[in-house]
Amino acid sequence: MFDVKHSLCEKIVKSIKATKLNGNPNVKEEIFGEFTKFTLTYNTLNTSQDDTYAVISPNFAPDFRWTPHLTPTDNHIAAQHIFRTPALIMSNASKTLIVIPDVRLAEKSQIPWYLDLDAINNKLYVGISNNKVTGHVLFEKDSGAIFNGEVNLAFYILAVNEKLQNPFRKVLDFFWSNYGKADSEKYLGYMNDLTPYVKHTYNWAFNNWKDTVWQEFKLNGKTVGAPSFIVTVSQSPNFKGEYSEREKRSIWNQAWFCSLRSATGLYRYAKRTNNKEYLEYALKTKALALAFPQTDGLFDSVVSTDMEWLTFGDRKCFRSKGWETLYFDNSNRNPFSNAPKQSPKHILDMSMTCYYMLVWYDELEKDEALLKYVTRFADRLVNLQKSDGFYPAWVKDDGTSMGVLDNSPESSMAAATLMKLYKLTRKEKYKISAQKAIAAVIREIIPTGRWEDFETYWSCCGFHKDKVGTKIERNGIFKQCNFSMYFTALSLLEAYKATNDSYYLTNGQCVLDEMLMTQSSYQPKNLPLPVVGGFGVMNCDGELNDSRQSLFAPLIIEYGKQLNSEEYKQRGISALKAGFSMMYCPENPDTKAQWEQKWPFFNEKDYGFMMENYGHEGRACDGGIGIGEFTIYDWGNGAASEAYEKALANELI
Repeated sequence: MFDVKHSLCEKIVKSIKATKLNGNPNVKEEIFGEFTKFTLTYNTLNTSQDDTYAVISPNFAPDFRWTPHLTPTDNHIAAQHIFRTPALIMSNASKTLIVIPDVRLAEKSQIPWYLDLDAINNKLYVGISNNKVTGHVLFEKDSGAIFNGEVNLAFYILAVNEKLQNPFRKVLDFFWSNYGKADSEKYLGYMNDLTPYVKHTYNWAFNNWKDTVWQEFKLNGKTVGAPSFIVTVSQSPNFKGEYSEREKRSIWNQAWFCSLRSATGLYRYAKRTNNKEYLEYALKTKALALAFPQTDGLFDSVVSTDMEWLTFGDRKCFRSKGWETLYFDNSNRNPFSNAPKQSPKHILDMSMTCYYMLVWYDELEKDEALLKYVTRFADRLVNLQKSDGFYPAWVKDDGTSMGVLDNSPESSMAAATLMKLYKLTRKEKYKISAQKAIAAVIREIIPTGRWEDFETYWSCCGFHKDKVGTKIERNGIFKQCNFSMYFTALSLLEAYKATNDSYYLTNGQCVLDEMLMTQSSYQPKNLPLPVVGGFGVMNCDGELNDSRQSLFAPLIIEYGKQLNSEEYKQRGISALKAGFSMMYCPENPDTKAQWEQKWPFFNEKDYGFMMENYGHEGRACDGGIGIGEFTIYDWGNGAASEAYEKALANELI
């Protein structure tokens, strides 16, 4: 190893060392605002070396750590693919250390860069190595790196003799001021008018793909309906062959996929454009949400049809038996059962649905049926609250807790719903219950970064699901999902608006900033699609441009207005635009080209089709790599359209 001489206070940084690569590096140290930049330059000639890195050793024992991706063994790395807002952070009661890679220099590298945080040995790494995807989704070092010519490795260090209560703010400001603002203007500037994308969405759902997307049937003698949960490219009107459905035909009012949320956007658009047909679709979706049976306030989140396998030649196809076979059930993304009919009720799902019932009541039309439905749920929710302030996560039909995630930040969404109900009814019991839950989250979740929710463990990434509530030992952090960061930032903003207590706004900003660490704060030059402004999901997955960005966008902008922050407003607008960046349509020429490389039969009848994210499997590049095969209306084009219509109606943009 080579010792890098440095001027940083040795009380904070014990040492900086670097591997040799055909000799020692030349080292350049520069002051860059609050940061000190180190550039290591090697001269190589066809040098074969699998791993080259700099290692920074703090001279203190941290009690807080942050890394963008989990690295549970010495061979795991946070690969360049997930460099959204890449940084490594350590701090204790009196010291803070932040390391940021030079992302522009990384783009010029022959071999991809990486980060790593080793909590056991108290070391931070910035390195260069080939990598491979293992599991869903972890990255490991791979062999075969050959260096030829000048090789550079550079990083910025902020070392201060104080604990930064919100260290994320320093990182976010660094990225946005140096890269994000300019990159958003450059790569998303063509999307300044989002109305054409909304038109494509609704034309796709209610015209070109209507027979596949729109689902309509009778419940209790009343016509109800909503777009199908998920459709695939094989259901395109241009697909030659027999279609097969990816999952059971269903409609969801759940934390991810909320048809009622999407319908609020359709309602706003229909009113804005005087489109009576679209208004009827929205009202039928509201009627469906109200038709979900309640038992003492609790209700299911999904309505489904029976399915069957049919054979056409040598092709087996998964098909619905029709809505005459409908039944109510719940999301199978849970720790108890993969069978939806056996899946328990989820307080989070019910809270999200009721929140949008209140949005509808408050902002669209004073339908008393909505308020009554929410009130029945809220009264039961208050009674289910535990003595520690949290609400249970999953419950049996009688309300008995299933015993998993019962002290998690999922409670924040329930608190947000109760706070909004309090604002509308002024009934103190709802505010008191919400405040108890928020206090529990502030006390037990925010300081430790324990951002665990159903998606963290029981979505497509099952890593560590057998160790809920425990940190990854090598990283000293929890497996984290930004969804529960959103619930919490939302609940704190709702609490601030209901009470005018700045304490909630201050805590909300800290949570929002941690959530923004999962936003792409610059545009990588090697990607063929714009991703700046888009979001990832968790510290153990590979998505770029995930559809949650449209859910997050209005909240980010609203925080910007409350805090008078141009950065938040710009980040929120970029997220809003990123919500449409994966859409197949002529307004997105680069994206359109990638879709057609992946699915050559696509044409104008498919305009509006939009995958929920990009590079989900940990890889993204030209040739359609990273492009998927399905659209979830309520976690894609319909949700993005809702966000835009909400932002317009509430004068956020």
